[in-house]
Amino acid sequence: MNADNRKGELVELKNQLRQLAGSRAPGVEDVKRELYKKVISYMTIGIDVSSLFSEMVMCSATSDLVLKKMCYLYVGNYARGHPDLALLTINFLQKDCHDEDPMIRGLALRSLCSLRVMNLVEYLVGPLHAGLKDSNGYVRTVAAMGVLKLYHISPSSCTDNDFPAMLKTQLLQDSDAQVVANCLCALQEIYLAEASRSDGSLKDRDSLYTTSVIYLLINRIKDFSEWAQCLVLDVVSKYVSSNPEESFKMMDILEDRLQHANSAVVLATIKVFLHLTLSMADIHQQVYERIKAPLLTLVSSGSVEQSYAVISHLHLLVLRAPTVFASEYKHFYCRYSDPSYVKKLKLEMLTAIANESNTYEIVTELCEYAANVDVAIARESIRAVGKIALQQYDVNAIVDRLLQFLEMEKDYVTAETLVLVKDLLRKYPQWSHDCIAVVGNVSSKSVTEPKAKAALVWMLGEYAYDMLDAPYVLEGFVENWAEEESAEVRLELLTAVTKIFFKRPPESIKMLGAALAAGLADAHQDVHDRALLYYRLLQQGVEIAERVVNPPKQAVSVFADTQSSEIRDRIFDEFNSLAVVYQEPSYMFLDKEHRGPIELTEDTGILPMDSKLSNDVLPSQHVEANDNDLLLSASEREESRGGVGNGSYAYSGPDLSGFDTPSPAAPSNNASLSSTSHTSPAIDDLLGLTFPAAPVPTSPSLKLKPKPLLDPATFQRKWSQLTIASTLDHTLSQPAALPSPQPLLRHMQAHSIECMASGGQAPKFKFFFFAQVADSPPSTGFFLVEFVVNTSSGISQAKVKADNADLVPAFGDLFVSTLRKFGSS
Repeated sequence: MNADNRKGELVELKNQLRQLAGSRAPGVEDVKRELYKKVISYMTIGIDVSSLFSEMVMCSATSDLVLKKMCYLYVGNYARGHPDLALLTINFLQKDCHDEDPMIRGLALRSLCSLRVMNLVEYLVGPLHAGLKDSNGYVRTVAAMGVLKLYHISPSSCTDNDFPAMLKTQLLQDSDAQVVANCLCALQEIYLAEASRSDGSLKDRDSLYTTSVIYLLINRIKDFSEWAQCLVLDVVSKYVSSNPEESFKMMDILEDRLQHANSAVVLATIKVFLHLTLSMADIHQQVYERIKAPLLTLVSSGSVEQSYAVISHLHLLVLRAPTVFASEYKHFYCRYSDPSYVKKLKLEMLTAIANESNTYEIVTELCEYAANVDVAIARESIRAVGKIALQQYDVNAIVDRLLQFLEMEKDYVTAETLVLVKDLLRKYPQWSHDCIAVVGNVSSKSVTEPKAKAALVWMLGEYAYDMLDAPYVLEGFVENWAEEESAEVRLELLTAVTKIFFKRPPESIKMLGAALAAGLADAHQDVHDRALLYYRLLQQGVEIAERVVNPPKQAVSVFADTQSSEIRDRIFDEFNSLAVVYQEPSYMFLDKEHRGPIELTEDTGILPMDSKLSNDVLPSQHVEANDNDLLLSASEREESRGGVGNGSYAYSGPDLSGFDTPSPAAPSNNASLSSTSHTSPAIDDLLGLTFPAAPVPTSPSLKLKPKPLLDPATFQRKWSQLTIASTLDHTLSQPAALPSPQPLLRHMQAHSIECMASGGQAPKFKFFFFAQVADSPPSTGFFLVEFVVNTSSGISQAKVKADNADLVPAFGDLFVSTLRKFGSS
């Protein structure tokens, strides 16, 4: 439809609607209905029909419910964009709010509250009061949600007219379960938004978690809809029972919810059971036994998508209590019809529950998956076998199984196996003879993946005595240096060639010179730096270089987990949410505008900063929603991760002709080589750092408010307005006590210094703290601190801003004094 035709048709529609306005002729309602349908269809496909607003309102005087619905839909769509026209709707909407038909009353009230026009707020108060007291449950249900809509338009109008108190009364007294559910939903959202404004709002929010309210809700749990049951169970999960007997009574009442057909209800009930028994270890373990059957039933029923959501929660519980699920390992075997993402979770669970009694069966099953047509699953199954071996279960048989994978002659199988064999040799050096005998038969030309190639190169350098052709295989890698794209392989190659030089120098001295020369000319900064390091170490003497590059090694006892237990605990706290499905805490994936205000709790973790704070206040420190390095600038993130750059330094190639090499008959690590002694300057002098003597601690006289409250918006505004009043440098006495941000957060909170946000990756963490002078008014007397600490050196720096600059010295003394106490307890 071109513009002229569209304009002409809208004019025709306007004329037809105007003629029908007020008409009571027979069949006029049917004609109106057809015209309304045409207008709504145009609106749906994006055509602007706002010019018909007056005519649509004039034709709304009808008792036809279908026409009413279409008119309300039209008005709600255009009212916000045309507030002047929205005034035309007030009279007929208010009139409909008093209609005899409760359906029309409810629809009119819902439409009135959906106008979202600020200057119409005064017209909402009366109908909402009447709606909350209406005799019909549907109208009261709509009115409860209408209060929430009013709050989002004008919070002050909502609170000044005591609507939250009315909702609380309806929650406790209304006979309609849906009204109770809507009141609960509205109150939760209102109290959450109000929580950062005053202590009173915090008390109001806590009033939802009292014994009387909780008992009222769970005693009526069967009357609620499935959605409402999930809402009620979420509230119950936040309740702290006074004694174990009370917890048992609540679980008895909710026991039958575990048999519900809806998976959301079952998961919400499980969350309640788990949280009620957290402080009772024995009972908590029994809860795992009780919920095992319902979860396994849900996994095998329903759609694939539903099963994945359930199995994600089951995966979390298996990681927390693997022994409970160990006997059910056959339930986690992969079915041919399972999608790959379900198979991946099942493989992880099989790895977690493997023990002495079931390892043989599990490994046998996993070995079958290695031949799967799905390459990703085949890789995961091989990794799973390796992880079980690293858990010290039946290592003898598992190593034999892994070595058999190398005979399958599939590139991806060989690649994954080589990586696992490298890890096994690091933990079980006693298996080196059997492993190297098989690995030595692998052709280096068949290994193409960077990680596998790096693992093979590591084994060639580490076990040069056992692999006779190791120098010649490495020589081929060095000759193809320019063709190797992976910096990881080139780095490993430098180390392996240097190690083999210490063990078999006559065969490798020329190769070492070529590798160092190629490394020094490499465009990758890390490769260049490692080659330069090895060259300068060799200049100091071969014995010195060998002690650094190839020292005696102990077997690795524990490998770092890919996901820390702390992260899993944070995900567990968000049980029955998307955090479990994504396997990340919610702050990692929520958009900044949806995160809401930051709550300061006693167990504050790594919290996201408000989007405006990161963009307006600290332009060089952007907070990325799915980046662990929160609050670190781009350059700082690169520094903390060991970032690399392009380019290389101009440096001449090494000359190894002056090195005395040990004879082939003495391949000992302590071979006597001539070296030149150099006295190295102190490391502090090299870094240009001086550390002044710590001042004698004094007792700070400043008193801070125990639980200061500051919302992100105010923090942002103050940070942008205030200037840095002081910079404090400090060296932590025990930096090892800070493996993650949480210990310092709890320590500072114990001394009345709260955290607005924190983040980063070891060894560099960054925090934003705030504190408030005791007895000061709510909006004044604040200290804002940006604190950066390097846990490897213990060096930290704090930048302080304050409402009252005169108090900064006293606060600085208190802040440093608090830091000195960290790790001492």
